[in-house]
Formats: sequence, structure tokens, C-alpha cells
Amino acid sequence: MGIRHLRLSQKRSGCFCLDIFAIKLHNICMWIKRDAEALIKELGRQFPVVFVTGARQVGKTSILAHLFPDFTYVTLDDPAVAAEAENSPQHFLNSVKCPAIIDEAQYAPDLFRHIKLLVDKTKSNGRFFITGSQSFPLMQNLSESLVGRCGIINLDTLSAHELSKTDRLFSVEDYIASGGFPALYAEQEVNRRHWCPSYISTYLERDVRNILNIGNLRDFNRFLRAAAARTGQTLSLSDLSRDVGVAPNTVKSWVSVLQASHIIHLLEPYYRNIGKRLVKSPKLYFSDTGLAAYLMGLFSWQEIAKSPMAGALWETYVFIQIRHRLLSQGIGNPPLFYWRTKDGREVDFVIEKGGRLIAFEAKLTGAPGADALKGFEYLKDYYGADSVLKEYVVCRVEKDFTISKGVKAINGVKIDL
Repeated sequence: MGIRHLRLSQKRSGCFCLDIFAIKLHNICMWIKRDAEALIKELGRQFPVVFVTGARQVGKTSILAHLFPDFTYVTLDDPAVAAEAENSPQHFLNSVKCPAIIDEAQYAPDLFRHIKLLVDKTKSNGRFFITGSQSFPLMQNLSESLVGRCGIINLDTLSAHELSKTDRLFSVEDYIASGGFPALYAEQEVNRRHWCPSYISTYLERDVRNILNIGNLRDFNRFLRAAAARTGQTLSLSDLSRDVGVAPNTVKSWVSVLQASHIIHLLEPYYRNIGKRLVKSPKLYFSDTGLAAYLMGLFSWQEIAKSPMAGALWETYVFIQIRHRLLSQGIGNPPLFYWRTKDGREVDFVIEKGGRLIAFEAKLTGAPGADALKGFEYLKDYYGADSVLKEYVVCRVEKDFTISKGVKAINGVKIDL
């Protein structure tokens, strides 16, 4: 099995020609089945263009190569190819035989306008499968050019559920310490202490510089570590500004960069009045517990368990698993929130489903007691008992069990929504 890789080489005349050669899928026998596979295929049947976005190294290219091994493949990571796509987009697209995978589209964001013209002529689905680490120009051009023509899927790192179907998930605790980047599970010799610094360096040098054009990245690197230490906490721009030593407006723009490149997610508070959600402070969550732990200087579950960040990282793990479950169902903008009253009563996570709520509490304990249920009672007192559809305490238990009527203790590996 292989995919065709198109490389554009310039002739002296100024024209471009195609050099096609086969490349094999790397570690095909090590493939870990992704929950998003069926959804990507379904979107390909419904739309002429499918856009797979997500942070660097979450497996965007790999999943498309695995699903469509015979498709034409071209990467804009090659500067010469990106220049052709950006400067001569029509000629570039004419050179690509469809169906095609176009990788790293953020390097030629104007290409989408020309793809629109092409798919409007052909009027057939599944022609282009495009990947990109999300950035502001990329998403703006995508939304303006391909509205109604493009299915979008957000791909996260490997979830605990995906790894549980292999022999590579030893425990939830190990997953939290390691995170879910596929490269860490593809080969046994990959060391997270070595891999994470390389990942962060690549992220800073390529994504951050491209979005913000920052000359000196030292302050941003310090901000990244300060943000990791706040995973699971309500976002305070003023606190971050003070700790990092930069202006609040600078911190605000940097938070947007972390969001745009899928390093963090901001979780809005739940209100029945939608307008109120927009004016209250969100909670910040890192998209990968292993990356967050590394940025805090924590390299194993033993170190995490002894640190004051254990509870926050467990809560971050729960957030990641719930979000992943929603995304794998094709819910592009998951109705996931946290709930908190002015007097401090709260539930860690709520999902709005059909006008009712699915509630989750994240508890580090392995033996949840009555205290773990208080938030659920507050929520039902506030909105009415019938407003809550399901209640889960996500904690360190090996097997799911019922705590009390309507409340289950689960470990978050498999979540029934």
C-alpha cells in the first residue's frame, strides 16, 4: 500500500512539472484505529472537500494516508510546492489528479478560493482532503470560500479509549503522564523527555512565528509554561500578564494563538441564557496532559501524584476524553461547558443534549463518596431534577460501577453519551 507524493519542480522556462513517486505508509502494522475514521469517510461522501485540522503531530496526515492509500498526495510543507500553490494556484490544482490529499494547507491559505471554483465545476464529492494546523488566515479563507462545500473535523491526540483497544495503554495514570501524541506510541524507543522539547521548539519556530511574527520567543515560551500551570483553572489575563511580565493585551493575543493552534481550549460557563455565557470567564484546558505535565517539569505519574497539579491534570484528562468523544460523533462545536454559581457551587462539566444536561465531576480519588455527588444535587436544585439526564463521577477506578441511583463512577476511558 502506498500513496503518491507530488513534488513540483521548476523548469528554466518558469513552468512547473510533476515528479510523482510512491512513498509507503510508515509503521502500517503499528496503526492505532482512530475514532474519527468513520466520520472522515462519511464527510467525504457528503462534501467535495474535507478539512482535517488539529495541532501538529496529532496524526492528520497519517489518518488520511491510512484511509485513502491510493489518493494523490501533495504537501505544502515543501517551500517550492507552497510557493506554486500560493502564486499559481490554478496551475497547481490543474496538476493535481483528484481525489487528492493536500497537506499543510496553512502555507497557502488563498488556495481555497480556487478550490471552490474547481469543485463548483465538477460537482462531485470527496475530491479534496485537506489538512492544516489551524491559523487565523487559514480558517478565515476556508469559511469565506468553501461554506457549504466543506466538512470540517477536528482531530485530537490519541484518546485513552483509542489506546485501550491496543496493548499500549498500561493505565490511565500513565496516559496522563505521557499524553496522547501518536509518535509516543508508534515506537517504543521514543522518549517523551526528548520528544516534547523538539515538539515545543518546532511549534514556537513555525506556528507562533507564522501567526504573530515574533522576533524573540523567550517571553512566549515563558507564557506557554505559565499557561500549562493554569490548566483546569479559570482564565485570568491579568494574572498571566503579571506572572509573565507582559501587557494584558499581549497575553490576550497569545491566548488566541494557543487556541488557534489547538494547544489549549477555553471552556465557557453554562447558562440557559446564551448571552450570559459570552461575558463570563472561561476555564483554560491544555489539549494534551503529557505536554502540560512536561511544561510543568513533571515526567511521570509518580511525580504528578506528589505535586499540587495532580487534581488539575486529572480534570484536564477528563475534559480531553469528553471532548474527544463528542468530536468523534461529528459534533464540531461541542455543547460542553462548566457550571458554577456566584456562591461557588459547581459541576466540572455539563453537556447540553436535547434541552437536558449530562453532568460530570472529575475526582482524583479511587473511592468516590458522598462528597463527589454534591455538585449534582446543586445542579438539580437549580434547574430541576428532570433537567439532568445522566451523572458521572470520573475517577481512578478500574471498572465502572453505580455509586447511587443515576450516578456512575467511571474512569473516563469509555464514556456513554
